[in-house]
Amino acid sequence: MKFYLVLPTFLLLAVQAFSQRMGSVPSKAQLAWHETEYYLFMHFGPNTFTGKEWGEGKEAADIFNPSELDCRQWCRIAKQAGAKGIIITAKHHDGFCLWPSNYSTHTVKQSKWKDGKGDVLRELSTACRESGLKFGVYISPWDRNHPDYGTDKYNDVFVNMMKEILLSYGPVWELWWDGANGEGPNGKKQVYDWRRFENTVRQYSPQTVIFSDIGPDIRWVGNEKGIAGDPNWNFLDTAGYKRGEGAPATDTLNHGNYAGRQWIPAECDVSIRPGWFYHKNENEKVKSPQELFQLYLKSVGRGANLLLNVPPDERGLIHANDSVALVGFKKLRDNSFENNLLKDGTTYYEFSQQDLKSSQLTLRSLDDEETYYAANLQNFVARLSQPQLVNCIVLREAIHKGQSVRSFRIMLYNGKTQVGMVKGTSIGRKRILTFPAKKITSFRVYLDDAKGQDNISGVAAYLVDEQLLEK
Repeated sequence: MKFYLVLPTFLLLAVQAFSQRMGSVPSKAQLAWHETEYYLFMHFGPNTFTGKEWGEGKEAADIFNPSELDCRQWCRIAKQAGAKGIIITAKHHDGFCLWPSNYSTHTVKQSKWKDGKGDVLRELSTACRESGLKFGVYISPWDRNHPDYGTDKYNDVFVNMMKEILLSYGPVWELWWDGANGEGPNGKKQVYDWRRFENTVRQYSPQTVIFSDIGPDIRWVGNEKGIAGDPNWNFLDTAGYKRGEGAPATDTLNHGNYAGRQWIPAECDVSIRPGWFYHKNENEKVKSPQELFQLYLKSVGRGANLLLNVPPDERGLIHANDSVALVGFKKLRDNSFENNLLKDGTTYYEFSQQDLKSSQLTLRSLDDEETYYAANLQNFVARLSQPQLVNCIVLREAIHKGQSVRSFRIMLYNGKTQVGMVKGTSIGRKRILTFPAKKITSFRVYLDDAKGQDNISGVAAYLVDEQLLEK
């Protein structure tokens, strides 16, 4: 026997209207992805040993021979850095596979590393599982080595490679598709069957989130500098676009679409070094903890996720200089955001007279993301326990309900005197706003355009080291 819930017509219309106002919302997998916030990229392969960024596919497999490969070291450092996962370049454009694929003759099996019995994906997936880190895989559809590239057969090859990874090394949390499409060894370019590729992932690993220029789950941010746009909308329209050369303009990818139909949030990829693969001559060019902190503010602080590339060296280890920078970065984040100045303060909403007449209104904690009002709430006040210097305010939206705030102001007060104002547009999962330090007793947030809904779920205030903030 089946039971159906029948909604009254007026309630059904209200729900539909609410949905139209709120726009697209994230899936459960996307919500979990948002909360990972920051994780590591690992570019590793023949390029590590040749000094190239894009291999030609002609490199002998024997060139891949890390003498001290230790994926547990990668995971230890990732944990120390506060990263939530690792994405590995399982196959870059040169076609070399870091696992012994049955669909290529250019893999670790053909190398001298561990006498052809090694498997980087096996070691890393195991280490991630042991460390409680998420395991992700980058697999380039471009293959400059495979003889079938440029023919219909290659789409079968690529699908089978993905099935090997998803079924043998899972769970795979994120699958990363590069849109590059150059010539193969036969001088031909491949016509990628993206729909089939996507259906394969959905069939064999439905929990995996897929990254590419246009998603379907995560979009490229439009640059390799690690910087999200301001504003940054989690919405994108993909109709008429393709991955790679047919992708939306980089400015669109950077900001998203204000009124886009699909929830496709931005991921900010950037390398800790000038290059993506390890190069010895870049050992002294590793980004400082302060530089990484700035990137954090411009990625996570604008509602995106940060994917920080940390390439292992020829030994198969993360270099000490990279490790020091990562741990320093973690220390700066901890020191900056460990003391929420509102923890002993009070926060409350201001209601309109019409709202106050509603018997359904009840005050709630801003930390409760599951509580939501259908009333038209317009602003709220946060009061500190005593006058304090503040130069950073963090706002969060309950994004499981969508991204509704389109414009806001924060008025800073010392007593009854206004001492400053901060303006913003998008909020999303997390918005970190910084400004010159002011001694304040309270601040008031005005949601000037929230599509008729107040979706704020969290608020915090901090005093961050002024030297870490852009002047």
